[in-house]
Amino acid sequence: MLYHSRNKEPNLTFTHCGKFTFRWGERTYIMGIINVSPDSFSGDGINNTEAALAQAKRMASEGADIIDIGGESTRPQSMPISVNEELHRVIPLLERLRTEIELPISIDTYKLKVAQQALETGANMINDIWGLKHEPLLAELAAKKGVPIILMSNQRDISPKHDIIFPDIISTVLSSLTQSIEKALKAGILPENIIIDPGIGFGKTQEQNIELMGRLDELQVLRKPILLASSRKSMISSILNLPSEQCMEGTLATTTIGIVSGIDMIRVHDIKESFRVCRISDAIIRGHS
Repeated sequence: MLYHSRNKEPNLTFTHCGKFTFRWGERTYIMGIINVSPDSFSGDGINNTEAALAQAKRMASEGADIIDIGGESTRPQSMPISVNEELHRVIPLLERLRTEIELPISIDTYKLKVAQQALETGANMINDIWGLKHEPLLAELAAKKGVPIILMSNQRDISPKHDIIFPDIISTVLSSLTQSIEKALKAGILPENIIIDPGIGFGKTQEQNIELMGRLDELQVLRKPILLASSRKSMISSILNLPSEQCMEGTLATTTIGIVSGIDMIRVHDIKESFRVCRISDAIIRGHS
């Protein structure tokens, strides 16, 4: 086989998320992206609860394993929004999703109050693009609630224009993720509830993003489930010279590369096509059909 599972500790082979269990290494799990922000970088922003609900239901029917809800755009140079505005965007949708779909729900936020209310409303996971650098108290919240947390390696605080040349991008990402993991464990988050994300497109140059994609397997040294969030990113649109909404095939290529490299979950916009790619790739690489 092409794929080699990381040498996991016995208690790191699964993560409970609501009523669902992710059994890492068996197959690639799919996280569907729902952006309720009108200025989303990928052109898929929705500012209507009914439309977002319909999209989530479609994703569930097409093979998504979890839905990730975000209310604030993370595109470069985007303006932060207030806590109240973010709550106004995400909570009504969460209330509907909790009763109308069976999948677990992740809240994509770095704001403590948003995460608190989202978990109280029914979210089952926190997706923190700052890896606890912006709001360390998210770790205590995740520990108290017993929910998984995604920790991203984000270099935008030191490279807001994506122009700093780091000596070695993998070493930079590994150092960042190690610090985030240590903060999470110190706060009491269970080891099996930590998922890592290398942060494609966050404070890294085009060349660094491409190198990172080619060296994803080196992240396995951290012995944590790996989320790959490359869907419609500028790395792909720049290579293809196409707008982000026309980058599905490029995204599917990165998904395949990620699976060969041992990633465990993908965060994507196009579920049906991604599901098919994962099914074939997992059958060949993991022996799971």
